[in-house]
Amino acid sequence: MADTLLRAPRTHATERHALLHLPGPASANGRWSDGLEGFARTFLLAAFRLAGADGADPGHLAEWYAEGLAAGVDPGSRERWPCFGECNQAKVEAASIAIALHESRPWVWERLTPRTRQHVLDWFGHMVGDAMPGNNWVWFQAVTEAFARTAGGLWSQDDLDRTVALTDQWYAGEGWYSDGLSGGAHRNYDHYNGWAMHFYPLWFCRILGPDAPPGLLDRYRSRLRRFLADQAHLVGANGSPLIQGRSLTYRFAALAPVWAGALFDATPFHPGLTHRIADGMLQHFLDHRAVDAEGLLTIGWHHAFPRIAQVYSGPASPYWASKGFAGLLLPPGHPVWTTPHAPLPVEQSDFTRPLAAPGWTAVGTVADGVVRVVNHGSDHADPARLVSDDPVYARLAYSTHTAPGMPPDPAGGPLDSTVTLVDAEGRAAHRRPLERLLVTDRAGISRSRAHWPADASWDPFGGPGTDHRLGPWLTVASVLHGPVEIRFARTDPAAPGDHHSAFTLRMGGWPLTGDGQCQARTARATVTRPDGLSSTVAALRGLGHAEVRYAPDSDPLGPRSVVPLLMTTAAVRHGTIHAAAVHLGGPPLDAAQLPVLTIAPAPEGGPETDITVDWPDGTRDTLVLPAAPHPTESS
Repeated sequence: MADTLLRAPRTHATERHALLHLPGPASANGRWSDGLEGFARTFLLAAFRLAGADGADPGHLAEWYAEGLAAGVDPGSRERWPCFGECNQAKVEAASIAIALHESRPWVWERLTPRTRQHVLDWFGHMVGDAMPGNNWVWFQAVTEAFARTAGGLWSQDDLDRTVALTDQWYAGEGWYSDGLSGGAHRNYDHYNGWAMHFYPLWFCRILGPDAPPGLLDRYRSRLRRFLADQAHLVGANGSPLIQGRSLTYRFAALAPVWAGALFDATPFHPGLTHRIADGMLQHFLDHRAVDAEGLLTIGWHHAFPRIAQVYSGPASPYWASKGFAGLLLPPGHPVWTTPHAPLPVEQSDFTRPLAAPGWTAVGTVADGVVRVVNHGSDHADPARLVSDDPVYARLAYSTHTAPGMPPDPAGGPLDSTVTLVDAEGRAAHRRPLERLLVTDRAGISRSRAHWPADASWDPFGGPGTDHRLGPWLTVASVLHGPVEIRFARTDPAAPGDHHSAFTLRMGGWPLTGDGQCQARTARATVTRPDGLSSTVAALRGLGHAEVRYAPDSDPLGPRSVVPLLMTTAAVRHGTIHAAAVHLGGPPLDAAQLPVLTIAPAPEGGPETDITVDWPDGTRDTLVLPAAPHPTESS
């Protein structure tokens, strides 16, 4: 597969191979930067292929990429690469080139002319002392300078020390990093935790070898080992990783920490589990047309879906998926290759697993192979600033079998996997930022201030901010029981004397793609796909209207998705708890699976808070929805 992915991009290279101009619209960084990206990210894959080829050079990779390097770093070349001052994105690509040069050192670096080597080091040298953004980008600097240090180039101990210190600040415990800002203040949790925050520190140590700071490798290995124990619970039986977070077009780059665990003796996995995750994930994307008829990776998740891109995404961006081939560095006789597949956690038994750092509870069910995550803690937002909801961060739930809706026109507000307030014009309120109140293995609670942004377009970084119309507080809770979530919602006034909301309440279920059967009646809406996967919302308290809503061209898994919805028939009253059962799984939700709810009467003048959930199997859950902040005139 590596050979296939390396062959097709070469037909789009410039004369001396320094730039690969793949077909498609340019990123915000421009065509020149995108051409460098095409070289750097495929060179990383080529380096893994070379280093794992036992001395062979399939497709004359070493010669082809060496010529591109020489042309890219030559200041007088018509194909020269942009310097870091000309293009910020070049710093990202420098790290891929540095790792690739390290891994292919005998085949590429050692065969370059002294003049070209110096040009490479001169190009890298502009990274030294650069004030990198305070997030995973600091590792692009550290990895590049680490290679330069081993090759006689410029490097700065201050840069390396700063990167290590910042990374320790971002470590949120239990294997998870927040991508920037100490203590996870912005709750930046997604696949970057694995394909950047764990990947680069280990390669930094690998490149420096005995010159790496004492104890650093063991520290990073320990953290990765703990993260992988969680990551195995975020892979569905279909092979898909969790569909959440930005840069999803990198696809099987989600294998980067899995391979790093095997390479650095930093994995809790039986070799057969590594084998199962890697085979299953790669095959999942290949089966769903991630590679087009020309052999190119497209912008998308399954097939091409351009709206999954961020502003920095260009035609070559998907080739960060090269990290998913780092396992080629393992020898053919390694147990990862020779041991039969071991089952995934979701193939062994049903589970619920709280993930403390991101504020998620993961739920897996063997019967359908689905892994779901209920999100009461992560939104990639500044807690001090109202921003519009990004579908890949602000949804209440994510899974391995469904994708958040990304409609061409997001003006109507969030729809699927939400609890939201809807105004008289039909516009839904947004959730970011949210406040985590509780996350356990059976429940989660979060709170947010309902708001309607003037510009509802999404931005994973929060954007510059727009005018927002403010509404009441909205507290949302989940109680989990296998594939069923009981979802609760309560509005509370943000201003004194505000007893009645002017908004209706809407709960959106899981979106399903395809031509499934849809049914909506007074208090229940269900969508069932031909393969048996179903999505249901069933009213349990205060939600009198059900419907299904079609969302064309909004889902990266298919051309049309359908969302089951529940709504109140009138404006909600503050302090009143509304509830519904939300289900994603095999057969549609059966009435026999529904619990009995008991909600204690509200104290005089206060909101309803105390909930008891009695399940048919005798399990009882109790939950308290905390009161919202006391209304003030300033609110």
